[in-house]
Amino acid sequence: MRDKLEKLIAAYAELEKKMVDPAVVADQKEYTRIAKEHAHQSELVALAKEYIAALDDIEAAKEMLHEASSDEREMLQADIAANEEKLPALEDDIKIMLIPGDPNDEKDTIVEIRAAAGGDEAAIFAGDLYKMYERFADSKHWKIEVLSSSPSEAGGFKTIEFKMLGDKVYSVMKYESGVHRVQRVPKTESQGRIQTSTATVAVLPEADEIDVQIDPTDLRIDTYCASGPGGQCVNTTYSAVRITHLPTNTVVQSQDQRSQIQNREVCMQMLRARLYEMELEKQQAEQGAERLSQIGRGNRSEKIRTYNQPQDRVTDHRIGFNSTYNGVLLGDNLINVIEALAAAERAEKLARAV
Repeated sequence: MRDKLEKLIAAYAELEKKMVDPAVVADQKEYTRIAKEHAHQSELVALAKEYIAALDDIEAAKEMLHEASSDEREMLQADIAANEEKLPALEDDIKIMLIPGDPNDEKDTIVEIRAAAGGDEAAIFAGDLYKMYERFADSKHWKIEVLSSSPSEAGGFKTIEFKMLGDKVYSVMKYESGVHRVQRVPKTESQGRIQTSTATVAVLPEADEIDVQIDPTDLRIDTYCASGPGGQCVNTTYSAVRITHLPTNTVVQSQDQRSQIQNREVCMQMLRARLYEMELEKQQAEQGAERLSQIGRGNRSEKIRTYNQPQDRVTDHRIGFNSTYNGVLLGDNLINVIEALAAAERAEKLARAV
């Protein structure tokens, strides 16, 4: 491993040289690429240097043992033991970081929440999930932009799609894809009976035009009058947009933006994300079941989590992790669930790498 790490450190040094090269600095696109790669490798290089330093310290201490006094030998042996003790953990961390990461982890995301089984209560639950993600985004200093929504008369949403922007959003939010189930007494329930309702969450890495090439002739674009609150133009101008991708029969629509041009751009963002997701699912199927993560496929049909209000418990079924209902849905404990899922995925990757 040492040879591999030394080559990695040397390559990192070359990146640092390029970052101060006037020719590279003058090329903004190339400089951005190199700076991103430099930042991406920094943590791994730091661990590599720490690992090699520990090996060097062990070797140096062993050489000094031959001529050391009894007191010095005791200190040197303690140093050797301390360095040898930290090597396995360092090696595990390095192995995980050497495994190629998800190329989408750096991307912003488009999140879709859709009420499923449970009628009005499912829509209310979908709204609660959106509020949970709003609070979570605020704690991470991320930004949320609502792209499209269909509010429910009882409260919450039949569907809502929004963009989350920030540092490595997809690397965190990707664990949220799937079916979320709630067990609680609805506000509309007079007999105090517990109802089970579900909502689906889809987390899509935002795709740009480079990721997905769309032939304009494959699109059917319809415009119609927006409905609901929104100012004087609602129900009077054809600002709402619906786009159908004919080859896949994928339909996206938006009416929440101020103009037809803005709604059309939002539709194209959602369409690119959905077509990109289809391509990713196709690639995963070709790679085979052995490549699937322990955390699951992230499919909308996969039940991933149950929110049980009477028992004040949230259970993530993928890894059997439990937290509290109020802590996750109403508080700040969602990060604990996600970190547990990320840790399970890292452990699985390490097991495959060994």
